[in-house]
Amino acid sequence: MPPIQACELPANALLRRYLDEGAYADCYRVDVAQSVSQAEFVEAFYTTAVFKLERRLLAWFAARPSTDQQVRDLAHERLSSFAAWNVEARVSGQLLMSDMHQRTRSWLMSVPAAGGPGGGTLLYFGSAVVPIRDRRSGKARMGLVFRALLGFHKLYSRVLLGAAASRLATNAQRQAH
Repeated sequence: MPPIQACELPANALLRRYLDEGAYADCYRVDVAQSVSQAEFVEAFYTTAVFKLERRLLAWFAARPSTDQQVRDLAHERLSSFAAWNVEARVSGQLLMSDMHQRTRSWLMSVPAAGGPGGGTLLYFGSAVVPIRDRRSGKARMGLVFRALLGFHKLYSRVLLGAAASRLATNAQRQAH
């Protein structure tokens, strides 16, 4: 599997406005050999075994169950909410989701790699965490929990994107045979 790379948010990323407004934002990228549509990427991302565990936890602890059919509907723009997230914005090749408390954002983008269609796809995954305003000072702050979990979040982001890329590669191999 190709390596997952931390990278700058592309200039046209729907997530960029949060970075520009002072939120924490990250971005990871993987180059896959096959052509992948945005719908295929979204479906693969949210149906990996890793993400299904997160979905199960959300069902148990937040009473937000979800199904693979809901993922397919989200991927094909027939659904505007999924588990603990709502679609905040969608443009060609991008999906920006906001959590139910509007503190975090998840972003997925697929772009044909240099060389055009069939020449591979760049898959991006990023997150944003919106700071909390201190009631006394009015200053934005991220909080202790954010700082404590940041290392785990970065690793988990790489694992999620890697799992999606692996699923897409497996699907491509099955279709080739």
